[in-house]
Amino acid sequence: MKKIFLMMISCLFGFTAFAQQWHTDFNEAKTIAKKHNEPIILVFQGSDWCAPCIKLNKEIWSSDVFKDYAKNHFVMLQADFPRKSKNELSKEQQEKNNTLAAKYNTNGYFPFVVVLNDEGKVLGETGYKKTTPQEYINLINSFVK
Repeated sequence: MKKIFLMMISCLFGFTAFAQQWHTDFNEAKTIAKKHNEPIILVFQGSDWCAPCIKLNKEIWSSDVFKDYAKNHFVMLQADFPRKSKNELSKEQQEKNNTLAAKYNTNGYFPFVVVLNDEGKVLGETGYKKTTPQEYINLINSFVK
């Protein structure tokens, strides 16, 4: 029984170690970006209604290649705009996302990926592309350099 418990704990820590680290607070993301000298990848998405957003998540953000690279090179910031009531955000979080959209996504594109420096200056913009995770990383890095 003790061995089974230890195996379960090991698996749990193993899975969480590889989970994508998404932030939802812009100020927190800027603080982390300054501390680690990393760009912020701000992602505007409609997680429960936007087909290209769902594809971007499945093909790029959730890939091991992207997650492994991002954990040491990017601060990931998510601004989600779900439509289904079961996925409704808190009023506070919705206001934060609306504020980000008013500044960085005035055209209301989804998905919309904005690469920012640690002060919030736009370095580049993109969206969904049918490409490999490594090519997407290369695209993001082209904005930073």
